[in-house]
Amino acid sequence: MTEIVHVVVMGVAGSGKTTVARILAERLAWPYAEADEFHPPENIAKMSAGEPLTDEDRWPWLRAIRDWMTTRSQAGESAVVTCSALKVAYRDLLREAEGRVRFVHLTAPVPLLEDRMEHRAGHFMPTSLLTSQLATLEPLTDAEDGVTISVEEPPDAVADRAMAALHLSEERS
Repeated sequence: MTEIVHVVVMGVAGSGKTTVARILAERLAWPYAEADEFHPPENIAKMSAGEPLTDEDRWPWLRAIRDWMTTRSQAGESAVVTCSALKVAYRDLLREAEGRVRFVHLTAPVPLLEDRMEHRAGHFMPTSLLTSQLATLEPLTDAEDGVTISVEEPPDAVADRAMAALHLSEERS
């Protein structure tokens, strides 16, 4: 039986999580989910108003993502999901999902992140919240199953690097 693997594409706003995760999901032919879809309306309202989320705001959202991955595992599917996953404690909760949970931490210089956030359309997260995300961010530790990749190159190249670093191939199901 093939190992069930969930790839969590993580990082602060503007790092390209959605773009890279969609490329990975398409190449791997795995189900994909966008973490923003798991936020309750109260969280979206807070962020839209420029108010950072608290840990208490995040726990139900993270549990919903974990449960989605577990549901995929129970269906015999590996999956790709985006999630800021800013703290080790958040990633610990995500790792409770059935299957192997691996992380791709996307990083970029702050000016690039700000530029991306200022030019994206239809997203509720204002650029003003980037500072709080960067302050909250705890980079992947050596003990965590994942890789850190800079997004200063095109998204396809970032996906190539992620797949190579995680030893994933497009033939995998």
